[in-house]
Amino acid sequence: MFKGRSLLIATKHEKEKAIGPILEKELGVKCFVIKELDTDLLGTFTGEVERLNDSITTVRNKCLLAMELADCDLAVASEGSFGPHPSIFFGSADDEFLILIDKKNDLEIIARELSLETNFNGSEIKNDKELSDFIQLVKFPTHGLIMRKDKDDFTDIVKGITNHEDLTCTFRDFILKYGKAFIETDMRAMYNPLRMEVIKKATLKLANKVNTACPNCATPGFGITGSNPGLPCELCNFPTRSTLSYVYMCQKCQYIKEEKYPNEKQREDPMYCDICNP
Repeated sequence: MFKGRSLLIATKHEKEKAIGPILEKELGVKCFVIKELDTDLLGTFTGEVERLNDSITTVRNKCLLAMELADCDLAVASEGSFGPHPSIFFGSADDEFLILIDKKNDLEIIARELSLETNFNGSEIKNDKELSDFIQLVKFPTHGLIMRKDKDDFTDIVKGITNHEDLTCTFRDFILKYGKAFIETDMRAMYNPLRMEVIKKATLKLANKVNTACPNCATPGFGITGSNPGLPCELCNFPTRSTLSYVYMCQKCQYIKEEKYPNEKQREDPMYCDICNP
């Protein structure tokens, strides 16, 4: 279905470096990008352009916008968001969504990678010691930085700082003008190798999902659409909150398949049981 076709990667931040090689190998496509695409129109990490929609809507719009500009029928896009991990306290997370849209075959396939592997951070800095501590924490200069007057002020902002000379000069300028600077990690993909690695993992998930066909109608993208808790406790046999099964559904024919014991265990440790360990 995909071999030999041209696949547009909808990006202005060099994500083709992470996405292209994987999809060319796994799907047999020929990847390309277009310079006319400005994905910042749909929102920026620094807030000058507010992202009005959720991640999935945004990544879909990004893909469709690129397809319209390039007049093509096959494209892929990614969208990331950064903040506290939804279930792990005090941990920052990179939540990446990838979408592949195939207008020719009326397909939309989505993959997600939620990762703790991120340097996402920001802090108000007032002196050289604070600056030195911060840049070590966020892996500068291999990872870029953004500097501005204040966390919520967009009037004076410098992006893509990747060397000590530029950092020092910019910081001195901000200290003279404002007495402080708000410095944050530049989360655009080309300035953040950690994010590029998460995008690669999401791309591998996408490729695997695309290459998984529905057992009933052979449509690509047969993937997990839900899960059921209830893995029994090995001590009392009471259903726990742990996953008992995954549910797969085809987006074309609506065929449903339930796969029990996806984590290769049929009983749960009593420490995760609400009866044995309330």
